[in-house]
Amino acid sequence: MSGSNVSFSSGTPETVLPAVDDQVRSALEEAARRPLEGRRDAYALVAARAPRCLEAWAELAEAVSDPIERYAYARVGYHRGLDGLRAAGWRGSGYVRWRHPSNRGFLRCLEALRRAAEAIGEVDEAERCAVFLRQLDPDWPPPELPS
Repeated sequence: MSGSNVSFSSGTPETVLPAVDDQVRSALEEAARRPLEGRRDAYALVAARAPRCLEAWAELAEAVSDPIERYAYARVGYHRGLDGLRAAGWRGSGYVRWRHPSNRGFLRCLEALRRAAEAIGEVDEAERCAVFLRQLDPDWPPPELPS
């Protein structure tokens, strides 16, 4: 069958989310410079203005101590992230690696969801999140993951 176009996949597909725009990036950086007691509100303003910004949801989840509030922010970021992944071509499987900075907001939301689920006794959900993180990035967890 000479002349036929047969292509083979080079392995597991990888999805990279688009980077946040410069205006949102500036707002995140400004929020990060706030004193600790004002950061949560500053990140909430970013999330309200740019609800698709996964980094804002991750920052919110990481900025609060209450596990229910952390769970809520992380869950919103996780679901917004799934929407973003699908829009970027992800079809429910394949890598979403930490090494791509634009993927980190989603992965941080998923990790925050795992931690919050664990904190409130949702053991099954915490385990599902842990497995999903390793499926998305076999090198999980990265050494520079915020705690």
